[in-house]
Amino acid sequence: MAARLVQRCCWRHLGAFLSPPSAVPAPLLAPAGKVAMVRALPCVSFHTSSPWSRADGFSVKEQREESRNPEQKVIGELIETATSPQDLLQLSELHVLSSNQASLVITQLSRLAAEKKLETKSILKDERFQQLISITDSQISHVWNKTLVNLLKSLYCLGLSSSRREMQSVEQEVLWRLRRLTFRQLTSLAEFLALRQGKENKLLAEVIKKLELRWTELEGTRSVVALMSKVGHVSPALMDRLEDKALELAEQFEPEDIQKVMLALAYQNRRCVPLLRALSYHLLQKHSELSLSILLDLIFAYGKLNFHQPQVFQKVATDLHPHVGSMTPGEVTRCVRSFALLKWLSLPLFEAIAQYTLDNSRQLSAPHLCGIILSFARLNFQPSGSEDFFSMVHEELQGQLESLEPHLLTDLVWSLCVLQQAKAPYLQRVLSPGFCAQIQGDQSLKAQSLWLKLIHINAAARLESPEYQGPFLPVQMLSPPGLGREKATPLQSSLREALAELLGSQDHGRFDIHTVYGWHVDAEIVVNSENRPLPLKDFAAPHLLHSEGTKPLPAGARRVAFLRWEFPNFSNRSKELLGRYAMARRHIQAAGFLVVDVSHQPGDAPGLATVIPSRPPVRQPEG
Repeated sequence: MAARLVQRCCWRHLGAFLSPPSAVPAPLLAPAGKVAMVRALPCVSFHTSSPWSRADGFSVKEQREESRNPEQKVIGELIETATSPQDLLQLSELHVLSSNQASLVITQLSRLAAEKKLETKSILKDERFQQLISITDSQISHVWNKTLVNLLKSLYCLGLSSSRREMQSVEQEVLWRLRRLTFRQLTSLAEFLALRQGKENKLLAEVIKKLELRWTELEGTRSVVALMSKVGHVSPALMDRLEDKALELAEQFEPEDIQKVMLALAYQNRRCVPLLRALSYHLLQKHSELSLSILLDLIFAYGKLNFHQPQVFQKVATDLHPHVGSMTPGEVTRCVRSFALLKWLSLPLFEAIAQYTLDNSRQLSAPHLCGIILSFARLNFQPSGSEDFFSMVHEELQGQLESLEPHLLTDLVWSLCVLQQAKAPYLQRVLSPGFCAQIQGDQSLKAQSLWLKLIHINAAARLESPEYQGPFLPVQMLSPPGLGREKATPLQSSLREALAELLGSQDHGRFDIHTVYGWHVDAEIVVNSENRPLPLKDFAAPHLLHSEGTKPLPAGARRVAFLRWEFPNFSNRSKELLGRYAMARRHIQAAGFLVVDVSHQPGDAPGLATVIPSRPPVRQPEG
């Protein structure tokens, strides 16, 4: 308060000294040049947070006096109505500008350059612009807060070098005034810095700290949504506060707000269950009609976060169905991929997408078509007109296999194997020694996943394609690199305990088996014609890389494989909807096993009588 009184006394003393005797206050009669000179005089920058001062630091009286100056008002109007950079730059030649006015000119220059997509280098090199920068720098403490924040943004947008002393001066002034900025100004500054400067910006770090301390000042949905989508990724602590605030305001969110919040959570991989549930509830209760972009973003976010809300999925699938015909190839691919990630199959929607693919085959690029095939395979979806559909697929992909990247080609052929549509040219392309050499030796997780899929493809070629003559993977390559023992799940442990108690000897069972087909079998036993367990080590095991025994199975004996069905977030209960699981069952059955599904979910858990049937299954006569 004392500092403010000293500053006001200085203004009164200098104004009385420069103005003629009159009853009118000095600043109103002083010429523009003298007023500018007075303001340019070196003085201490007084910062105060007094309730009688505005956010920009000037008292209410000073602002009133400023607004009464006719010349200041005219200059402000000229700045606002300027339509070209030249009009703005000429103002510095025709008028004596204050630091606040020079800052407004620079802000308007930046806006015009962005709107008209002008080259900023010529503006920065202009002498008149350099004069504006000099005026602003010499009186930086007199620039109002809002104008100062906009000035900093404008200098960043114009590309002024951060090593310039003037730029550093503006940044330092903003840093000093952070405590005096309104919460809205802090929010605006944080959004800009996070987008343009990145996480490493020191000023952004300080702004984030202030937002974290003043988060209780958050008001309205717009600020919450904007901070979550643009700034939340910079500070997990701030994002925690924003999630709490969003939970309070969830009922007030419009569909567009829910869309942005869901995307922010998805991109930051933040699975805030209470907030997701609240958003899902209000989405179903209040918003009956949603636009195409909102529907696509919502289902993408649910898939990215692996958050299951069957009622929301049904609504989105139903609302998307009428839009399929007008969607772009990219939107169709994104839509079907999101549902595949969620393991949610809507037959009407997927049939419509299959028909869209048939009708627009010429507009679909190879990656788009591959994305649709991959999604169909993940859910083991066969279109009703599968013959026409896959004929089109083979026709469109003919001649394009060599142009596909190795990982995309491998995923494509693997998906066709899941759907039992892989033909010899596909198998020959990925099982050739030259193609395998591109992946062999790479120890990355991505390469290991591709190699495992190649083993699955090799199994499909041997077990499901009798007309295929080769090539095949060498035997020594049927064990994927990086394969290690994983910690047993509770279901696996329960299965082992139950089988050990039932079999009575460890020689009668084999656990945690990695087959040459690339599929993992949780347990394996051999039973004779009377369903009594036999020692495994005595018999040949062609499904293993190294077999301990050599004897063939006795007449009437069978191998029994136990496959774990453990997908707690799977919305639909049919096991066959998972293409990977369906192909594993087919291959293991084709290798001569009786497959038993093991699950701890209600209604799926097998009893011991189901694990080892009391009598061999009898094939029902046709008809």
